Amino acid sequence: MTNTIVRRSGAVEGGVLPVLRSRRSIRRYTDRAVSEEHQELLVEALLRSPTSRNGKSWEFVLVDDRALLERLALAKSQGGGFLRDAALAIVLAGDSSKSDVWIEDAAIAGIVVQVAAHSLGLGTCWVQIRNRAHDENTSAEAYVQRLLELPEHMKVAAVISIGHPAESKPTIPAGDLDFGKVRHNRYSEIRQGRRHAPQASGRS
Repeated sequence: MTNTIVRRSGAVEGGVLPVLRSRRSIRRYTDRAVSEEHQELLVEALLRSPTSRNGKSWEFVLVDDRALLERLALAKSQGGGFLRDAALAIVLAGDSSKSDVWIEDAAIAGIVVQVAAHSLGLGTCWVQIRNRAHDENTSAEAYVQRLLELPEHMKVAAVISIGHPAESKPTIPAGDLDFGKVRHNRYSEIRQGRRHAPQASGRS
């Protein structure tokens, strides 16, 4: 995917915007591995993600072992089964002894790496772990901590599944975006901006 700058109505657009427009959550993957080169780029994206006061409370576990991926897919009763078909999973963890905003730090890294992955032609999906249950007696977080041997202070926010897409989803038209979610100066005032931004072409 290129980052060609496109000019529309005098505006200059390029860089990350076309990537954001075409990115969709992908839950079906081919059996093709994620190359070492792409893994290194994803690691770089993770380590470049911003953190509160540059505290770098996040830490990450990359999982490509098929047996571990199968077990990660069982972390919660629903919403994570597609991990078993992913070529790679990235566990977003945070050091709760280092920062009280480890969740925010990890979440920022999660979206950064998903955008980076999409720019490389990979599909991703967020699998929520924090505040989810594995079963009646065990949290999804505790399950992942035990499975991957994380110490108690290393909390788990989510897992990102990654692979080469085996499904294609259309981009969401700009006219379908919920502009009513954006206010101006006061919550009572909905921002009266351009409601029909340029639509992305192609599919994710």
